[in-house]
Amino acid sequence: MFEQLATPKGDPILSLIAEYRNDPRENKIDLGIGVYRNDAGITPVMQAVHDAEALLLANQTTKAYQGLTGDEAFNEEILKLVLTESQCKRAIALQTPGASGALRMIADLIAVTAPGSTVWISDPSYINHRPIMEKAGLTVKTYPYLNAETRLVNEPAMLATLESLGPKDVVLLHGCCHNPSGADISLDSWHRIAELATKNGFLPFIDIAYQGLGDSLEADAQGLQVLADAVEEMVISTSCSKNFGLYRDRTGAAIILSKNKQIASNARAKMCELSRGSYSMPPAHGAAIVHAILTSESLTKSWRDELDAMNRRVNGLRSALVKAFREKTQTERFDYFGQHKGMFSLTGLSDDIIAELKHNHGIYIVGGGRVNVAGLKESEIDTLVEAFIAAGA
Repeated sequence: MFEQLATPKGDPILSLIAEYRNDPRENKIDLGIGVYRNDAGITPVMQAVHDAEALLLANQTTKAYQGLTGDEAFNEEILKLVLTESQCKRAIALQTPGASGALRMIADLIAVTAPGSTVWISDPSYINHRPIMEKAGLTVKTYPYLNAETRLVNEPAMLATLESLGPKDVVLLHGCCHNPSGADISLDSWHRIAELATKNGFLPFIDIAYQGLGDSLEADAQGLQVLADAVEEMVISTSCSKNFGLYRDRTGAAIILSKNKQIASNARAKMCELSRGSYSMPPAHGAAIVHAILTSESLTKSWRDELDAMNRRVNGLRSALVKAFREKTQTERFDYFGQHKGMFSLTGLSDDIIAELKHNHGIYIVGGGRVNVAGLKESEIDTLVEAFIAAGA
């Protein structure tokens, strides 16, 4: 049976991890895989997570199944993190195995309730958006997003495309900290998108995987909340991988917002039917940690303090990069590092430059030029800048 299968191409990001690990050079720099690292190069377990796990270990009495919807207490808390109090009254969440699980459940829901829909994703977009949507049987098209010269959002071109869409279209937007570009939509454009969605009837689909790593927990959800106030229906995928550091615990949620709670609940019930045919029900551990943190005043404070510190560190690295590039190039062409938000910046480096950075300087960057700023050490900034210049970036 399996002899007919060809040797698969390696995942472009996961393959880079293996290359980096096998590189014997001591001064190598990994800016590929999308994880936060502290200045020691470690992706830490947050103190609030440590403390919540200790509570779970001491008090958990069963490992019985939780059911298709997952941890309902977690679902309630995650709604409060993403939406306003009034918006929560007409929304419901489904715990999923990470945000990728949420993306797939929402894609499957769209495919069975509105067959023939087209999902519009940004150009560029998160590497998993297109395959997840297409594997659910949906047509995928792109809308203009990044200005190749400024490395910022081409908002007029984006809005012009969205203005032409209608009820058979789904518009997938990054809630904050756009992956891979780091370039975020302005609040004015979020208001304009809300107007277009209301007028033309397309369904907003928000992927918010980095809440808290842009400006703040509250500010990063502003655009999403502008849309939620304006439209009758929208769908949201959210992740606890980055802002809680629960990467390997695969903790996320799919959120349905509709005219009222009953309609949203019906949609969630359909997603439960769909999940039964794939992963059945989500893992419990990560959701229990998040619930414990968000329902404890002391743990919430500890978590938010550490998240804010991570935010300041990433933004500090961005400022330091801009300063170093200005000093060494006497230009402002790398100022986009300071204008971007979140973990990533899309540099637009050519394949030849990326290859030279890897082979001659030990600097590992994903194809297309996405740099994980959040994986950089402060001591590596000058090395990175000098390597970019030497490679002709």
